[in-house]
Amino acid sequence: MQRTATRPRDLRGKRSAFLACLALLVAPLPVLAEVYKFVDENGILNYTNVAPPENADYVTLKFPCYASDAKCRKVSWESVPLNTAAFSSQIRSAAVYNAVDESLIRAIIHAESAYHPDAVSPKGAQGLMQLMPATQAELNVRNPFDPAHNIAGGVRYLSGLLKEFDGNISLAAAAYNAGSGAVKRYGGVPPYSETREYVRRINILYRRYQEAGAGS
Repeated sequence: MQRTATRPRDLRGKRSAFLACLALLVAPLPVLAEVYKFVDENGILNYTNVAPPENADYVTLKFPCYASDAKCRKVSWESVPLNTAAFSSQIRSAAVYNAVDESLIRAIIHAESAYHPDAVSPKGAQGLMQLMPATQAELNVRNPFDPAHNIAGGVRYLSGLLKEFDGNISLAAAAYNAGSGAVKRYGGVPPYSETREYVRRINILYRRYQEAGAGS
C-alpha cells in the first residue's frame, strides 16, 4: 500500500470510517495487521502500513488480516479457526438467490474481513466482503457496513464472476481480487504475488468450509 495523505480540513468526512476501524480493537481478532496514523512535518495526517520515523508521534491501528496485507501470508490457513455460524440468514439468502455455494461465500468473507462488518481496509474496501466504493455504486449497495446489504451485493458480484469464468473458483477468486480484466489479460491467475496468495487462501478456506458442512 502506498502512503496516503489527508489534509486537516478533509478529516471530518474520514472520521467515521476510522472510528469504525478503531472499534475493531475491542473485538478478539485471530490475526491482525497494522496501520500507522501520524501527522507529518507539513501538518498532513497520514495513514500508512509503513512504520513512520522513530521520532514521529504516531498511533498504531490494528485491523483484521486483509487480502492485500503481506503479513497475513504467515497465517496457517489450514488451521485458522472457521466461523460457520455468523450471518447465517444473510449468507443463506444471498447463496440461494444467486446460486452460489455458501462455503465459497464464507471463504471470501473470512479472507476479506475476518467477519467484521465494520472493516475498512487501508485501500478503502469496506464491510464484510470488502467492496470498493466503485463496486458498491455499480451494485447499488446503499450501506456497505450493513451485513445484509454488503453480502447481497458482494455475492451478486461474485456470482457474476463465476458465470464469466465458467464456474472456475480460482479464476473467479483472482478476478475478485485483481479484476476480471487482469485475469483475461493474462489468460489465468495474474502473476501478482497478492493475487496468487489470495487464490491459494480462498481455495484452502473453501475446501475447509465445505468439509465443515457450511451451508448444509
